[in-house]
Amino acid sequence: MSLVRRAVAADAAEVLRLRQVMLDAVGRPPSTDWHADSLPTLRARLADPDGEFAAFVVDHPERPDALAALVAGTVEYRIGRAGNPRGLTGYVFSVATDPGARRRGYARACMEELLEWFRERGAGHVMLNASPEAEPLYASMGFTRDTDPSMRLHL
Repeated sequence: MSLVRRAVAADAAEVLRLRQVMLDAVGRPPSTDWHADSLPTLRARLADPDGEFAAFVVDHPERPDALAALVAGTVEYRIGRAGNPRGLTGYVFSVATDPGARRRGYARACMEELLEWFRERGAGHVMLNASPEAEPLYASMGFTRDTDPSMRLHL
């Protein structure tokens, strides 16, 4: 039996805690001011088993009611193209492991579940942003560097 399970609405606060762990690790200014505003939407997304969003988690082995690891992702549609004619792309984000539970294979196990979820939904490929520390994990799973430039506009 796998240690990994699909996150549910009751996990929302812990999912946000681990997302903050990930944000802190990539050098974002520490802030939890946004958690209260994010929580209702996250709970609703986690409660929808048929939606385009999923999170997979491992329960913390030493701390009841805490999560040890998190991987979240979404499937999005873009007009198809060669190599992805159905136009479905998986996006991975918020890969995080509690500092006290690292080096146990939890992030890899969660990633494998999320990748299977993407396959079941027909995603043609999967995208993610990798920190230098996490890049070896993703490379070992078959991810390669993407040369496509990215731009952002905050609204």
